[in-house]
Amino acid sequence: MDRPITLITGTRKGIGKYLAQYYIRQGHFVIGCSRNKPDWSLEGYEHFQVDVSDEDGVKSLFSSIRKKHGRLDHLINNAGIASMNHFILTPLSTVNKILNTNVIGTFLFCREASKLMQKHGYGRIVNFTTVAAPLKLEGESVYAASKAAVISFTEVIAKELAAYGITVNSIGPTPIETDLIRAVPKEKLAAIIDRQAIKRYGTAEDVANVIDFYLQEKSSFITGQTLFLGGV
Repeated sequence: MDRPITLITGTRKGIGKYLAQYYIRQGHFVIGCSRNKPDWSLEGYEHFQVDVSDEDGVKSLFSSIRKKHGRLDHLINNAGIASMNHFILTPLSTVNKILNTNVIGTFLFCREASKLMQKHGYGRIVNFTTVAAPLKLEGESVYAASKAAVISFTEVIAKELAAYGITVNSIGPTPIETDLIRAVPKEKLAAIIDRQAIKRYGTAEDVANVIDFYLQEKSSFITGQTLFLGGV
């Protein structure tokens, strides 16, 4: 394969930023996106300022990839938002924001990426879910539900895309010390970690290790799977 073309959503900060810089070091040409402009740049990286739930913006991004590169090898759907609140106290605006980013955004990027990948008979898609889904964490009903939807979506489209040489898998991180969990009380995070077999925070390196496995050309027989970190 020529230099891999890898698209990662939510690359302004956190895990997305780490993954973008990690795969650039691995020799990939990385395309990233976020709603706001990042404060970093690297050779071998191209950034698009787009909301992942904006269909027109997403289509424009993929049109640019098609014209400039002619193909896409990898899609990593990292962009996501969370909210911790009792569901009775959760406003509909919060529900819409979570579903738009976590579900609609994943759908749009998978759909457009698949169109590009199927022309070349090859592709790797990695979606992000969370341990909040299998642990059924109180106070995260909408977030957990949105990520449970990602698991089901991953499983179904893996079957729909298998004939095109495209694999679709997901990863379920445990709490990782990023902005996503900054507002979560420490005692709540400690309780989550206590339910893991390996009782520590996850790291971006842990996430990259699983994604590396999914992206390998020799992982062509692995699709429709979700791997949760930490022994959940």
